[in-house]
Amino acid sequence: MKRAILAATVAFAAIQSAYPAPASAARLTVQPSQFAHVIVMLKAQVDPSTVTGSSRHQRSRNLENRLRSTADTGQRGLLTLLRKRQAQGLVTAIDPLWIFNGVGVTAAPSVVRELAARSDVRRIDPELTIQAPAAPAAAVPATTGPVAAEPNVSLVNAPALWNLGFRGQGVVVANMDTGVDYTHPDLAGRWRGGTNSWYDPNGQHTTVPTDINGHGTATMGVMVGGDSGGTSIGMAPDARWIAVKVFNDRGSATSTAIHHGFQWLLDPDGNPNTADAPDVLNDSWTLSAAGCNLDFQPDLTQLRAAGILPIFAAGNFGPTPGTVLSPANNPQAFAVGATDDADLIDPSSSRGPSACGQTVVPRAVAPGVNVRTTDLYGMYATETGTSLAAPHVAGALALLLSAFPDISADRQAAALESGAVDLGPIGADNDYGVGRLNVLAAYQWLSTAPDFTLSTSPSTVTATPGAPATYAVSVAAVNGFSNAVSLSLSGLAAANATWTFTPASIAPGGTAQLTVTPAANLSPGTYLLTLTGTSGSISRSAYATLVIPAPPNFTLAAAPAARTVPAGDATAYTVTVGAVNGFSGSVGLSLSGLPASVGSAAFSPASVAGAGSSQLTVTTLATAPPGTYSLKVTGTSGSLSHTATVALTVTARDFTLSTSPSTVTLTRGQTASYTITLGSVGGFAGAVSFSVTGLPAGASATFSANPVGPPGSTVLRVRTTSSTPRATSTIVVTGTSGALVHQVSVTLTVR
Repeated sequence: MKRAILAATVAFAAIQSAYPAPASAARLTVQPSQFAHVIVMLKAQVDPSTVTGSSRHQRSRNLENRLRSTADTGQRGLLTLLRKRQAQGLVTAIDPLWIFNGVGVTAAPSVVRELAARSDVRRIDPELTIQAPAAPAAAVPATTGPVAAEPNVSLVNAPALWNLGFRGQGVVVANMDTGVDYTHPDLAGRWRGGTNSWYDPNGQHTTVPTDINGHGTATMGVMVGGDSGGTSIGMAPDARWIAVKVFNDRGSATSTAIHHGFQWLLDPDGNPNTADAPDVLNDSWTLSAAGCNLDFQPDLTQLRAAGILPIFAAGNFGPTPGTVLSPANNPQAFAVGATDDADLIDPSSSRGPSACGQTVVPRAVAPGVNVRTTDLYGMYATETGTSLAAPHVAGALALLLSAFPDISADRQAAALESGAVDLGPIGADNDYGVGRLNVLAAYQWLSTAPDFTLSTSPSTVTATPGAPATYAVSVAAVNGFSNAVSLSLSGLAAANATWTFTPASIAPGGTAQLTVTPAANLSPGTYLLTLTGTSGSISRSAYATLVIPAPPNFTLAAAPAARTVPAGDATAYTVTVGAVNGFSGSVGLSLSGLPASVGSAAFSPASVAGAGSSQLTVTTLATAPPGTYSLKVTGTSGSLSHTATVALTVTARDFTLSTSPSTVTLTRGQTASYTITLGSVGGFAGAVSFSVTGLPAGASATFSANPVGPPGSTVLRVRTTSSTPRATSTIVVTGTSGALVHQVSVTLTVR
């Protein structure tokens, strides 16, 4: 675990790129035969800014009730469709979620395309797979001697809070990691215990906390470890802990498991009326792909609304700029970089700027070099990485929440930032953030410093290009703050949108309206907006989302994919038009690829309004040349045009001849009989006339019926005379129907 942060390897599930999920559709590609693992997010989502409560726990309860209700109501239609497709063998897994209104699905590509075309679907994200870190490289046993705090713990002033009586009592911390070895002497007595204190979404260790890797045990030790090993290793030794083992025993985690982990943390016992959610959450993992990935943003948004500040390790991909990866670079996360005990940045600590539009990442730094912490089997390890830095901040929050149990997640973040020791260039920067953690200064700031909070409602607005989107921006005073706050916005380029605050500056208790007007050519997608309020040296941020949906469109499909018809007959296809993103126009239908010599085609109706179906009837000529023809159906509505292709195979009408017996032997003067059978090919129904050639001298032939229609037969009688030569003759029977001619031969031996 020398570089303890989880360097995640991401495997994107496969689906074709025709889905109208702006932020994720381009990532979806799959072979037609493969089933895809996806997360479907619906448009109806809870705006957490509208949820109120007299305390943090009450707000969390009210939030959960809203989340559950929204998911229960909003998913009914989708779940009905998925269960129907499951009965057809096109869906193998359905996994409803309520932390956001969405469903995990394993389905055939055709079903995913069907889901993407639904008007209630916002986006479809591929399932991610994240690899866990290597196990600790070395472990050492406990030492004996006088108990003192580890240097990293002392550096951030945790003992000063202990001396004030705040050791994390009354606070519950959690991690989502590889698990926790709950038998370790420094952790065993601090586990909260019970069925609501451990969750393994992979179902491998369901009863008691387990860790076969060691990474989760190490991060938990930094948060709450005691002094059983001879030194105080944890930030909040009187806090209790719970945990989610998101990484399975093979060392990987899926995005579905992570979503379930976040969801479980909001309500471990499944009862919204019990306050058993953790107060603090540490996540020492990240993805490995650069850029802004928002797959977990809905989860983090709801956690913050519930008063849980998501602490994330920034990553160990430095010193290259722009290496703080998702989810740590999401605005709702609090990313932590690593320094040594001399306050120098660790070279591998990930650096900003953020691909998700935050002003500065990491938000802060904490000790993360040569940190002594708990390891498996009661041992201890000394490790380096931002995975160890982040739990210092999580543990600090446990101390602060012991003193101020009802502060919001935004207020928690403000305290951490305001109390930080500025390092590097003066002011916040993309190496150290606002500086190194100082929990005593954060406590003092919470106790006395005038401050303000900034909030916005709604948190998400959907707007079409050229149409304004409005948000309410509010300022609330803390500790007697009374100055005016100036407002600004980032996250959109001037070429992409215009925006105004009315008014541009507000006093505490006031509200301004933010109006954002997207440019007419702004591409569909989800855009993160950072709203910043500034008053003197104090700057606070709030975050909102602007969703630009894909424009109205339609889908076109034709079934079946192929038809076979005899020349002269007709056949039909069903052409289906689907509405995407509220499409309501009329789609005109046309056909190409059918030669006039083959036949004609007609649509009924010739156009479809919004969504519906039309029957395409193809009538072939009796003289149609046999073969397979590729027919292209085109649907057109204004500038929109889509095509679907079907195959038409035309078979010729024909007949066959066979005879029984094929050979007859007789003496002169006798009569030979042959049954000639007429068969139909391709629906042939014409009359066939028969004639004979090759009769021996002195012989005559008659047919019992002539002409004959299929299916049918006639008897050929060949009468010999006394003058017929003794010999073997080949007699040819010819059947004729118009231009169609076939022959069959029989043998006559006269003795």
